[in-house]
Amino acid sequence: MIYYKTEEEIHFLKLSNQLVSRTHAELVSKIVPGTKTIELDKLAETFIRDNGGVPGFLNYHGYPNTLCISVNDAVVHGIPGKYELNEGDIISIDCGVYMNGFHGDSAFTFAVGEISELKQKLLDTTKASLYKGIEAATSGNRVGDIGYAVQAYAEAAGFSVVRELVGHGVGRNLHEKPEVPNYGRRGRGVKLAEGMTIAIEPMINAGAKEVKQDKDGWTIRTQDGMPSAHFEHSIAIRKGEAELLSDFNVIEEQLKKFR
Repeated sequence: MIYYKTEEEIHFLKLSNQLVSRTHAELVSKIVPGTKTIELDKLAETFIRDNGGVPGFLNYHGYPNTLCISVNDAVVHGIPGKYELNEGDIISIDCGVYMNGFHGDSAFTFAVGEISELKQKLLDTTKASLYKGIEAATSGNRVGDIGYAVQAYAEAAGFSVVRELVGHGVGRNLHEKPEVPNYGRRGRGVKLAEGMTIAIEPMINAGAKEVKQDKDGWTIRTQDGMPSAHFEHSIAIRKGEAELLSDFNVIEEQLKKFR
């Protein structure tokens, strides 16, 4: 069942997503060589709680932390721990917030210091593919239009699209219908309409599309060990251009200060 939101509900969703984005921005100064991923997790939890929210991922289906932190060949769902960031790493941070009865959900992949040309191209392409998907997310289009836009852009750049993991509806529940794959055919799938709120989240691999799961039961990695990137916005479907509920601008402003 798809839950259509009122304008008031979209307002509260935006507040939750804005706190997610501000949490990402708060982490920027610490995304440097030598920082343990668990330190980023604790910083995020404190910031979220200090600003009136609750970590949306913590204890979700037993997940043990506030953030999903996935480094280099980890695609998504990496568990924060003792790993120390190294110069040249890329680090995907997926963050969720629950506040005022609604969930925020957004991800951003960061460079740790100077990264290789391949990794930089992967980050640029993945983020751009997200916006291609958002351009297709208008009332009257279909979910397949979003997936096609993401897939076409990523594959034209020589990268591959993960199939097993998809975007989703977001609202009072962290994961709602419909599923939003990052691949597909135009004109296929659920029809998009005003009042729908969804998270679009391309997961793009530098190598092959195949993935595997670690023994921890959570971390998903590329099978070939090549790097992967992940960017995610939560949006509201409108008759024209989709409304962004999360905000990369606050993150990128911080990146300019510390790079």
